[in-house]
Amino acid sequence: MNTFILTAYLLASVLFIVGIKMLGRIKLARKGNTLSALGMFIAVLATVIQVESISLIAILICILIGSAIGLIIALKVKMTKIPEMVALFNGFGGLASLGVALSDYWLNTQELHLKIDEITGISVALGIFIGGLTFTGSLVAFLKLNGFISGKAVVFKGQHLLNLLLLIMALGLMILGIMHILTPTYMLALVVASLVIGILVVIPIGGADMPVVISLLNSYSGMAACATGFIIGNYVLIVAGALVGASGLILTQIMSKAMNRSLMNILLGGFGQTSSSSSEADGSEITIKEVGVEEAAQIFDTASSLIITPGYGMAVAQAQHVIRELMDICEKKGVEVRFAIHPVAGRMPGHMNVLLAEADIPYDKLVEMDKINNDFASTDLVFVVGANDVVNPAAKNDSNSPIYGMPVLNVEEAQTVIVSKRSMNPGYSGIQNQLFGADNCLMLFGDSKQTITQLVSELKELE
Repeated sequence: MNTFILTAYLLASVLFIVGIKMLGRIKLARKGNTLSALGMFIAVLATVIQVESISLIAILICILIGSAIGLIIALKVKMTKIPEMVALFNGFGGLASLGVALSDYWLNTQELHLKIDEITGISVALGIFIGGLTFTGSLVAFLKLNGFISGKAVVFKGQHLLNLLLLIMALGLMILGIMHILTPTYMLALVVASLVIGILVVIPIGGADMPVVISLLNSYSGMAACATGFIIGNYVLIVAGALVGASGLILTQIMSKAMNRSLMNILLGGFGQTSSSSSEADGSEITIKEVGVEEAAQIFDTASSLIITPGYGMAVAQAQHVIRELMDICEKKGVEVRFAIHPVAGRMPGHMNVLLAEADIPYDKLVEMDKINNDFASTDLVFVVGANDVVNPAAKNDSNSPIYGMPVLNVEEAQTVIVSKRSMNPGYSGIQNQLFGADNCLMLFGDSKQTITQLVSELKELE
């Protein structure tokens, strides 16, 4: 039986690794997700076989309840709400690790009166600490994304110092707890400290940096799961947790570079702080030129090359399907159509890719920022749909801007830029977008889905 279990765990681990590898390529992402899910099914099945303290019927009931909840969520949650759900699931992962660490500690030390070895003790302490801060941090991220609390950065004097002191205190508690064989007092203090740290680390994060914090919390949940694997001696949990933790950290590093943020600032909490005057926020210092649907259709009709730049506004309006119609009609007219994808467009890494793939837009038309940025200067028309900070030239030419140094799409270099936007409200950073006042920029106000639908109708009449 032991050989069978180990073989199943090995197979599950291989499927995890292959699945994650496939997730790195858009065309193979769905297949990679399926393989990873199969690996998890095998791992769960192998684990259930070993359980002795709980009846198989009770386990099956729990599996059915969990599967039903997951199925309902998968069917009902809109694509625009996926970032919120990812944040919430990260939190659940952290809470599960915290629960397992505490229960294993209590069972061994308080009920069985066993002495925990150093490796298990360190794993329990790490599981509690990382699991606790992941839970509360993810919960705050979920509340920010869902609008239940302000998405702006919440900062106060001495915040960095407080975070550092709490971290030192938590590390001290872990060391003392292990030295004193994890006494209940130290463990409960560690739980409280980890939960508070999770809140304080995330509240200073503004909406512009939310994709980075989601990636970071995902990594935390993986590390917590890895620690849990050491606690209960589950090899596949160690492998899976390590994979999630490592890949999450790598993605966080990539995302932080894309946002021109320091990873150390992210870890200490306190990045994403922005400050802007009221004139910057409402855009009163720039003069815009508005365009109607009919005039916009005429500009589209005369263009020979088009780059569509999507943002979170497209996700909110659920405009990806009508954008597919726009792409089709433009290509029928002989227009070269591509999509410029900024790495942090939307609210999580790959958000735009997923939405556009949902509309069956070919993968080869989705071009990353680094590969398309030099092409804007030779492009007739750029159509910005719901994007804001990722197309703001202030990141390149205004050293006083909060987003200065952040790599952005060079859309302003195109011959003509049309921006589809509901209003002049600022993006996550809370500052005005210099692009909107550029001589070659035209604003097409209104709900993106509705205005693009009208635009498509006008283009069909021009055929």
